[in-house]
Amino acid sequence: MNIKTVFTIAIVVFIIFCGWLVIESGVFSCGSAKCITLQSVPTSGPANTNGAVGTTEQTERARPNLESAQSNPDYRMVSAEPQSVEIGSTDPDTGYKFLLRLTTEGAAISDAYLSEFDARNFDKQQPLRLVRPVEVAGIREMTMATRALMLPQDDLRFPVNRLHWELGEVEQIENGQKIEFQAFVIDDADEPVMKLRKIYEVAKDSYHLNCRFIIENLGTQEKEVFYSMNGAAGIGREAVRTDMRQAAAGYRDSPERVGIETLDISDIVGPDEINSKDIELPANRLLWTAAINKYFAGIMVTTPRQDRQWADWVNNQTAWHYKPVDMDETLGTSIETVPRTLAAAGEYQDITEYEFKMYLGPKDKRVFDRVELYEELGFVKTIAFRACCCPAALISPLAFGILTLIGMIYGIIPNYGIAIIILVLMIRILLHPVTKKSQVSMSKFSKIAPMVEEIKKKYGDNKQEMNKRVMELYKQQGASPIMGMLPMLFQMPIWIALYSAIYTSVELRGAAFLPFWITDLSSPDALISFPEIELPLFGGLNSLNVLPLLMGVAMYLQQKLMRPASAAAATTNPQAAQQQKMMMIMMPLMMPLFLYNAPSGLNLYIMASVFAGVVEQYYIRKHIREKEELESKGKVPATAKTGGKAKKKKPKPYYRNM
Repeated sequence: MNIKTVFTIAIVVFIIFCGWLVIESGVFSCGSAKCITLQSVPTSGPANTNGAVGTTEQTERARPNLESAQSNPDYRMVSAEPQSVEIGSTDPDTGYKFLLRLTTEGAAISDAYLSEFDARNFDKQQPLRLVRPVEVAGIREMTMATRALMLPQDDLRFPVNRLHWELGEVEQIENGQKIEFQAFVIDDADEPVMKLRKIYEVAKDSYHLNCRFIIENLGTQEKEVFYSMNGAAGIGREAVRTDMRQAAAGYRDSPERVGIETLDISDIVGPDEINSKDIELPANRLLWTAAINKYFAGIMVTTPRQDRQWADWVNNQTAWHYKPVDMDETLGTSIETVPRTLAAAGEYQDITEYEFKMYLGPKDKRVFDRVELYEELGFVKTIAFRACCCPAALISPLAFGILTLIGMIYGIIPNYGIAIIILVLMIRILLHPVTKKSQVSMSKFSKIAPMVEEIKKKYGDNKQEMNKRVMELYKQQGASPIMGMLPMLFQMPIWIALYSAIYTSVELRGAAFLPFWITDLSSPDALISFPEIELPLFGGLNSLNVLPLLMGVAMYLQQKLMRPASAAAATTNPQAAQQQKMMMIMMPLMMPLFLYNAPSGLNLYIMASVFAGVVEQYYIRKHIREKEELESKGKVPATAKTGGKAKKKKPKPYYRNM
């Protein structure tokens, strides 16, 4: 194999690796659920000058694919004065986990700020804004907004997300606060025929809020009604390198088990400013819908009625991708209910109530395990590890165990950077016997490489005989290809789990390692920042990141340390020598390039692991050399059978060699 062939192979490997990164990003993925494209939810035209929204003329324009009724009642909804109100707090000392800014527009949550997490803006520290309004084509989509109210018997659809509801007073309740919104459907005589109530409650020391949506029939005739409602809306991205946002739906897979279906944001992206896809579930046994990013989740729980185990009153659940011109793209979810018939006013079942809970907080297993409701609903399934080629059923328990261990180390030494380094050393020590066995096996193969080459030359025309002779040589020398591979296969899931745990750990978000450098383990370690420069194939370069460069140095030392182990093979095979030379150059250059903008916590782990591997490999090689020197001098290492003394082999008589 000449240098041109080696270089071609290296380029092909590089292209394959880049292709794998693109596939991992989700560009070509269609998610685990069936992808069905839906049109955007239609809305009415601008509100009337008198404040009324949803007259017969307007709903006629907004009604999609409905046959015209013989007669439509002249129902309308009158908009109140625009107002907003805040409940909760961004001060952690108050006990509240978040502050909610609610608006009369759609009786929705316009903004939610988490009190225990900041926006990672070092110039101006401020609480993290987890959800926010998204304005596209004149429509403001907000969290928990009632999108539309449908009266199918009357062939009417009211865009109540455009309506300003009446706002009540903030009430102080036990351990929290409460606020109520009201809206009315009225007839041509200005008499109310339907009443809508929406009640929010927040409690201290809780990451979720309670919401009750009540529809009451005030008319003299029964009414069939259903509606659509937003889940979390306006979820931004948190990942530095790739966009890890997903829309998800949890469902009751069995009485004891919760399943989950997900759509990556790339699955929902389309040509329009608003794009959507259904999240299809087995038997539609919905428990919750969620919009999630790398570290946080907005999970809307649809509370089952009576003794049901899932929300059978939900018809479908949809994931939305919003891409306004003047802001970053965001993600959201919504649901639509099944029609429900309300009896005439004063009769039994003239009112219906829907209960929701909205979780707004971190994707943290400790939080999910601490609250019984979160554990029962399977919120932990929103934490997705990058399992790569290993099954998630194996990686997830290992990754959660590693996160627990990091937390225990942090409890003793409150620095996550030091905790990562200690964890790497602990795992290196734990796996040292396996690593040593693998290195010893590799050294044996290097030692017998010239013999293998001789066999190949002698029996090159007879493949069957050649393989037989090679296997006999392996057996004589105690070298096993399987034993050389098993340690690597054994370690792989552990290293992947460690990588995944550090990459997705919310504990590392905003955590500092050093006060002057690596101030956020979830972001690149920008030692020096400068105006962004666009580089071909690389993308934007706006900082000097030192950790990837140190990692490249460590990899070079590791490659150089490995080189003597295969010197014997290199002397007998010039092609192997050329390959080793190329690897020494390519690996230390390629890995820092791929991981240059990776989170500093991840690069710290890889760098520490590689440096620890260099030290470990040095001592293993030293042990192998000492053993080989003893063997070359005709000595056998001390064992229990030799009584602890090394025996010298007797030289063979000269006449036997005559």
